[in-house]
Amino acid sequence: MNRIKQAAALLAALAAGAWLALPAAAAGQIQVTEDISVSADYDWTRFAGQNVTLNVYNWGLYISDGSDDSVDVLSAFEELTGIRVNYTTFDSNESLYAKMKSGGASYDVIFPSEYMVGRMIAEDMLAPLDYANIPNMAAIGAEYRGWDYDPDNTYSVPYTWGTTGLIYNKTMVDEPPTSWSALWDVQYANNVLMFNNSRDAYAIAAKKLGLSLNPASVEEVDRVMQELQDQKAVVQAYVMDEIFDKMEGGEAALAPYYAGDALTMIADNPDLAFVHPQEGVNFFVDSMCIPATSRNKEAAEMFINYMCETSVAFANCEYIGYSTPINAVWELLDEELKYSPIAYPGEDVMDKAEVFTTLPDEINAELDARWSEMKSYDESGGGWMVAIFLVGAVLLSGFNIWRKLRKKMRDTY
Repeated sequence: MNRIKQAAALLAALAAGAWLALPAAAAGQIQVTEDISVSADYDWTRFAGQNVTLNVYNWGLYISDGSDDSVDVLSAFEELTGIRVNYTTFDSNESLYAKMKSGGASYDVIFPSEYMVGRMIAEDMLAPLDYANIPNMAAIGAEYRGWDYDPDNTYSVPYTWGTTGLIYNKTMVDEPPTSWSALWDVQYANNVLMFNNSRDAYAIAAKKLGLSLNPASVEEVDRVMQELQDQKAVVQAYVMDEIFDKMEGGEAALAPYYAGDALTMIADNPDLAFVHPQEGVNFFVDSMCIPATSRNKEAAEMFINYMCETSVAFANCEYIGYSTPINAVWELLDEELKYSPIAYPGEDVMDKAEVFTTLPDEINAELDARWSEMKSYDESGGGWMVAIFLVGAVLLSGFNIWRKLRKKMRDTY
């Protein structure tokens, strides 16, 4: 049984009530705030008074930050440890990678997805973790550990997981879509949003064509990228976090996005709905890692351990809607989220889900190059060229007529 099928089986067991309720929290807890308590047998204050600042780089809208009556988990960490957190966000794995490769900033904790973890490991961009400082790794479910990109979890601790799918506006779409091909439908021209990163966009086009979302050759990349180029005529915009405002505001009919964010958007706009397309979807695991350039590795490990505390992980998953890899946290979720087919899809979805793998350098390079070409391609360019040629032909014809008239006048004279 592969890892995705194991996850599907686990979800089925959870839905059937196979997991017993956990006992009440142990007495050995430190109450940090009304909502946050942490293990008392961990030395949370060893950096107090040392003026330590952690630079944390996470996806946008991907933590419980105190807004909308949520728990501010970062403030609670600062209060608990005396460590200051400088928190900034990115909108795609590719943006994260480019920022780190540029050397323009130094980070202590980052949150890449599985294929980017693999790429960064291969390029010596991550530091091996000392699990003596992250005992809460034991709380992560076995089905979310030991993936091919980091088989011994030497460099990564799972944060959340999820799937991709289609979010659509029921007032703008006649029938609920069932296929990724809806994103190519001309009836939705200028009402389609598309992922603004090469790997997710490629995956959708590949699935539409019945291919794996992991290209096996340069030729396969070229074929799928042509499919994305053909789609440009109907795309309103290539976006990431901007999708929230656009879909919630009724500015587009269809968009691909991540299931956890779809729950947030649907809560804000009941006209929205979400579906997992029949061709299959991406199953992803986002992890917490420490860059090799971190100046505060032990404090960064403390932060990762804190993020795996049950109360903290619960606050995060409850607020952002993404799925938890910590079984004790799943037990605490309200019934609507716990059994949501969006956040925790059944075997019908998971059996057809696929995980991104780390690609060979040659294929990565082709994917990056063709994505840039596709984004810069102007499908209206042919029309402009035709117009230019027509104008040129008219001018040339006029010039020839003028020459003939001039010659005739000179001959007459």
